[in-house]
Amino acid sequence: MAGALEAGLTGTFEKLAQPQESAAALGSGGLEVFSTPSLVALFELTAKRLVDPLLDPGESTVGIEIQVKHLKATRIGQKVRCSVRVVAVDGRRISFTGEMWDEQGRIGEGAHTRYRVNDAEFLRRLG
Repeated sequence: MAGALEAGLTGTFEKLAQPQESAAALGSGGLEVFSTPSLVALFELTAKRLVDPLLDPGESTVGIEIQVKHLKATRIGQKVRCSVRVVAVDGRRISFTGEMWDEQGRIGEGAHTRYRVNDAEFLRRLG
């Protein structure tokens, strides 16, 4: 492995909530607010960005499980931030916890699992 992928690693990613991430744009609701699918994507992206530099060449991670509570609505254009923590590494399985915030406070929390894969082997199995 390229780096020390272990429990306790933390990372944060921040961005502006974009119009294409609204519930109305994605069809998950009718309002112009940061959608739950976008909150999930932010969580996955933050976890992926944390572990990517620690993988061997030709490896990546795929999300296999996620649980998210979307606690509060966020206006489009506000900053959204996600912080993740690796809570366990069991072979190729990497488990995370995460919290999400906007400019007013906490908007989400959850757990996520990613699985380390060899890119070529993974794609070959798809047929």
